[in-house]
Amino acid sequence: MLNQDQSQDFDALLPGQSTVNGASRRTALKVALGVGYAATAMPIMAQTAIKTPADGLTTGESTFTVDGFSVPFFHAAPAGKKNLPVVLVIQEIFGVHEYIADTCRRFAKAGYLAIAPEMFARQGDPSSYGEMAKLMAEVVSKVPDAQVMKDLDGAVAWAGANGGNLNKVAITGFCWGGRITWLYAAQSKNVKAGVAWYGRLVGNGTALTPKHPLDLAANLNAPVLGLYGGQDGGIPLTTVNQMKDAMAGAKGNAAAQASEFVVYKDAPHAFHADYRPSYRKDAAEDGFKRALAWFKANGVA
Repeated sequence: MLNQDQSQDFDALLPGQSTVNGASRRTALKVALGVGYAATAMPIMAQTAIKTPADGLTTGESTFTVDGFSVPFFHAAPAGKKNLPVVLVIQEIFGVHEYIADTCRRFAKAGYLAIAPEMFARQGDPSSYGEMAKLMAEVVSKVPDAQVMKDLDGAVAWAGANGGNLNKVAITGFCWGGRITWLYAAQSKNVKAGVAWYGRLVGNGTALTPKHPLDLAANLNAPVLGLYGGQDGGIPLTTVNQMKDAMAGAKGNAAAQASEFVVYKDAPHAFHADYRPSYRKDAAEDGFKRALAWFKANGVA
């Protein structure tokens, strides 16, 4: 049964078990390749989905190890380049499928080493689920924030050993990953800037998700740009205003003071997801331009 916080995520996403062994890791790695779309993301709009060519890029999949577990991830970067700015690209609840892989390629075309870790690899394979409620209950609800934070640290470490400049690290995420963007900006000392796309801001604390962005507004280590939809049925603008007020009240925190929101008044949830009916081209393109400008303005590019 979904708790209140999970139900909010479920509502926000509506239009649209594995064990830790070799087989489950191979399945997770397949997901990390960015192949296809998760069944729970249906219906998709394949004719709308953006296809970024990989020419001039190095792309592929690999793993890094955290606490003895091999975390699979997709990566993309300009071919033959070193000392690159780094961007962590954090998935929706549907995992690291083609949309997330393509987003990595877009950042690579802009000069970044882009890394998308499969954040649910220990808990299950999102692509194997055809029902949103089961995916939420059996996989997403079992992912601890602490695990995610450590895995992101692992991704940053991999980047530093593979052509990334750890003085120039950014994070961006979508929906579930939007919330994670806020959390990691409050924890990491490496991240210089974040862009959160319609990530949930408030919620009840649980053992696995003890804090939410609103609780951490005064603890940000990096400024975050929040990109939200005015017609998002699961993330009321009242919560955006709560977050604005909390950051404005964090007088001693420069990152909180520098953080901003952009609300696209006619856009729904998941307006950047170009493979789903929620996609809004103007808002998505404007948001991506703003993300690149935000990273540059905060010393990442």
